[in-house]
Amino acid sequence: MNAAVSGQVKALTFDVFGTVVDWRGSLIRDGEELSRRTGVKTDWGAFADAWRGEYAPSMKPIREGTRPWVNLDVLHHENLLTTTKRLGVEGLSESDLRWLNLAWHRLDPWPDAPEGLARLRRKYVVVTLSNGNIALTVDLARHGKLPFDTVLGAEVAKQYKPHPQAYLTTVSLLQLEPSQVMMVAAHNSDLRGASKAGLRTAYVIRPTQYGPGQKSDLMPEGDWDVVASDFLDLAEKLRA
Repeated sequence: MNAAVSGQVKALTFDVFGTVVDWRGSLIRDGEELSRRTGVKTDWGAFADAWRGEYAPSMKPIREGTRPWVNLDVLHHENLLTTTKRLGVEGLSESDLRWLNLAWHRLDPWPDAPEGLARLRRKYVVVTLSNGNIALTVDLARHGKLPFDTVLGAEVAKQYKPHPQAYLTTVSLLQLEPSQVMMVAAHNSDLRGASKAGLRTAYVIRPTQYGPGQKSDLMPEGDWDVVASDFLDLAEKLRA
């Protein structure tokens, strides 16, 4: 990234699921714990993939205005019920299902995330710009000791990424211009949405976020301002 762009950027906004935290590995961990506790067995890797597979389709009606706003905890619970039915997972009580749904509040960060965020925070405002709701994201920050300055994103904007409203509401609340804010994400689709809204972009490669057979988001698919291997590399490239 050239020095002029680097000097203009005041804040970094972070996608969370897959970029900051390892959603898949953490869901498998909690699923296996639930199996030990209840005796209910399934392939938790396949379960995590199927549950996450409902994520984007469940947000689409809200983005398109055909469903009123509900937060991600609600969508995750609906998607959990869909997934257990589709995969034939039986024997989980209502309390088991509530506990499993809250696994999204307990996702572990990637190993580089806490230190990388701390370094970046020395130079920039660092905030979340996640589809996760506030309670969920606060729990993730506390669980992973992630030093965000504040939690922003979809619930504040009442709109899910990649709708422009999700990005521009966050920019407005920071009292900055879009060109002064850089979106950090491991998903090309997220960066495309941010770029269309006028934000700067940083792509961080997370080659195992979808598991060992990952086929997407393995390389940049746009002319992003920065491409980094992890948050420590991002800090180096942003001179933080």
